[in-house]
Amino acid sequence: MIKIKEAVIVEGKYDKIKLSSIIDAPIIQTNGFRIFKDREKLNLISRVAETRGILILTDSDSAGFVIRNFLKGTVAPDLIKQAYIPPVKGKEKRKEQFSKECLLGVEGLDEQILLSAIRRSGATVIGDEPKKTAVGEITKQDLYEFGLSGGRNSARLRGELLKSLNMPEYLTTNAMLEMLNCLFTKEELIQILNKSL
Repeated sequence: MIKIKEAVIVEGKYDKIKLSSIIDAPIIQTNGFRIFKDREKLNLISRVAETRGILILTDSDSAGFVIRNFLKGTVAPDLIKQAYIPPVKGKEKRKEQFSKECLLGVEGLDEQILLSAIRRSGATVIGDEPKKTAVGEITKQDLYEFGLSGGRNSARLRGELLKSLNMPEYLTTNAMLEMLNCLFTKEELIQILNKSL
């Protein structure tokens, strides 16, 4: 597993699942073309790009390039790194039919091909190390202690926090945790909670 400074932008949930097993980095899904109308997610991607940079890793088909080019137009160029995967003919195991262009997407490619694409992109690879909690990192236990998960009013409190931070209110607890760690330290989150909730 390699640790990357940048947040990685992928098209869908299966891409995210695949990458989660080989990289230690925040991974944000565009949900395909929905990103074009999702102002909250675009705002979130821009904010994450400003704090740690982003690495775009979309499929090598035409749809992947449309999404990639759209994102290039919404974030400052110096905050973006591009990882390109080779066009490999094939069909993902979970699908019954070939895609329109008969190419494997991120989810269908071999891990070594993906890691090679990430390394060639110029991503800031911190090193091959096991995942561990960094100093100041927000954990699931912290969310529980802050009342943001596992409690009677947790959903309401999460919604209020996300709204106050101008983040998409539909984020799951895990997605919220990942984005909070992209943007804030534990200490900064405590200050925010003391002011807003």
